[in-house]
Amino acid sequence: MAEVVQVFKKTSPNGKVTAYLGRRDFVDHLTHTAPINGVILIDDDYLQGRKVFAKVIITFRYGREEDEMMGLHFTKEYELVTAEITPKADDVQLSAVQTQLIEKLGPSARPFSVALPENAPTSVSLEPGDGDSDKPLGVLYELMFFVGESEEENPHRRNSVAFSVRKVQFAPSKHDNSRPYTIVSRIFTISPGSLNLEVALNQDIYLHGHPVEIYIKVDNKSKRTVKSVVAQVIQHVEVTMTSSQFSRVVASIESREGCPITPDSTLERSIELMPLASNMRRFGVALDGRVKDADANLASSTIAPTGKDIEDALGIIVSYSVRIKLLCGAISGNLSAEVPFKLMHPDPEAQETKPEETFKVTEFSSIRRGKSVDEVEEE
Repeated sequence: MAEVVQVFKKTSPNGKVTAYLGRRDFVDHLTHTAPINGVILIDDDYLQGRKVFAKVIITFRYGREEDEMMGLHFTKEYELVTAEITPKADDVQLSAVQTQLIEKLGPSARPFSVALPENAPTSVSLEPGDGDSDKPLGVLYELMFFVGESEEENPHRRNSVAFSVRKVQFAPSKHDNSRPYTIVSRIFTISPGSLNLEVALNQDIYLHGHPVEIYIKVDNKSKRTVKSVVAQVIQHVEVTMTSSQFSRVVASIESREGCPITPDSTLERSIELMPLASNMRRFGVALDGRVKDADANLASSTIAPTGKDIEDALGIIVSYSVRIKLLCGAISGNLSAEVPFKLMHPDPEAQETKPEETFKVTEFSSIRRGKSVDEVEEE
């Protein structure tokens, strides 16, 4: 059975420029960022000596548009890349998808390859909260193609094509398989002994949609009684543009299994938590996909290449940790322990397009606001 390869297509309002993308993601492999490849279909008679250019524009919106007033704006826009697509296409190494598209579309189709700068930030959207915001918050990318005399020329809407694209990171195929672990203790005032808590995870990287399994061991050598255990997955967000930091609970459970833990007793047990975007839809939760898409999920952890510090990353830095609280009552207080981990998508295996593969072209004009690509395809 032939495998279907999805190709994204969009045409300019005047119908003269049509762009085909094999994928909409710049994939950060830490050692390098894979470019976005595709094909531009345009008639030479329409160009009349002009050229086709590609621009990658990044928009960083860190506040809601409705909160802007008196000249105060919560958005920054930068042009990261400007590249000439035609007639300069000799140095493009064709992928299998590009080769088949050119064979299908004819000599008016021209290949292109657009790459991002090394330090470009990862795409992250922020949940706007209860009230809908016209423009999404976070780090957003747009890939635009337009016809003009020079790259400094302002694109005109009638002969330009724009795609929403992303820069994404996947879980590294090779990692140290370390098990995050911590142990904390508390000595209570005017009370002998200590309350000891061990927290461990069975792996350092968890995949979206998979439960996070937490192992805890409580050794109560104090005279206090533990009444219940609270387990939480915390998402930590750092907005580098404003030097602000905040945290959101994305999964939580309070359990009394094995409680109360009385003096001179122990408890060993496992707890599973499922961090999902649908668990806590509140302002500031960082998401991977577009906020209005049904397939939007929590933002992946931001990881830095070997030898580089994550603090040097730009845009929005996302990290995760598991927090365990032992509740001993209002008077006695609590004991907390926190263990960091990473939440990511698996790196899809790179597969060369085979001759027997067929193409399924998705028209961007058919995707309605508020629906994901998958929902449109099912109709």
